[in-house]
Amino acid sequence: MTYAPNLGTPEDALEDVIFPPSDLLSDEPPLESYLHLQQLLLLLKCLDWCWHQGGLTARDDYFAAGNLTIYYSPRQRKSEQFRGPDFFVVLGTERKPRKSWVVWEEDGKYPNIIVELLSPSTADTDRGLKKQIYQDIFRTPDYFWFDPERLEFAGFHLVDGRYEPLEPNSQGLLWSQQLQLFLGIHKAQLRFFTAEGQLVPTPEESAEAERQRAGHAWQRAEQEQQRADRLAEKLRELGVDPSEI
Repeated sequence: MTYAPNLGTPEDALEDVIFPPSDLLSDEPPLESYLHLQQLLLLLKCLDWCWHQGGLTARDDYFAAGNLTIYYSPRQRKSEQFRGPDFFVVLGTERKPRKSWVVWEEDGKYPNIIVELLSPSTADTDRGLKKQIYQDIFRTPDYFWFDPERLEFAGFHLVDGRYEPLEPNSQGLLWSQQLQLFLGIHKAQLRFFTAEGQLVPTPEESAEAERQRAGHAWQRAEQEQQRADRLAEKLRELGVDPSEI
């Protein structure tokens, strides 16, 4: 959620300074509100469930994070250029915990998709400066923003080096070519949807759906048993042994 250009530190003061790349911690401030925190956790949870645990689309070559600093200084210096998207996904990389995303330690990879959560204090930057950086420097193919309070939602795809607005489908969903998933608003929250337009569930929603399916199956079995019992009773009234049929 922050950006720092060259801070003007004298060259000779930095020449002998070594920043261990694997130890670069995220410098991001707390999220704006409870809604922002819940939205961020929801995106992370649903994507992991969809790709890794839920089995809807199996893949394990990605890193998804929220409110984590991305260091991208061409001179490989932590103090110069960094940015912290609210939510981002990098594809084609090892899925492991990271303290931050250090571009020069990740084969030069930048996020494939970024989602910014708008707030009164960040909206102008998310729509302006950040969008420009993600377009011109990161070259991130898919960029979305969402306001958890006002439900403003927009998406862009990189075409010939420029962000072009995405057009919603008949359900009001926006397609992410990178994720091969739709994004859209469901019950006042930003959610993922499959290519067929089905909501990507949370683990809790999946468990509840399974409980409901099991309950319906039990009810059907109980009804079938009751019908069989009634039929057997009628046969016995007619003097027919049901076991002989």
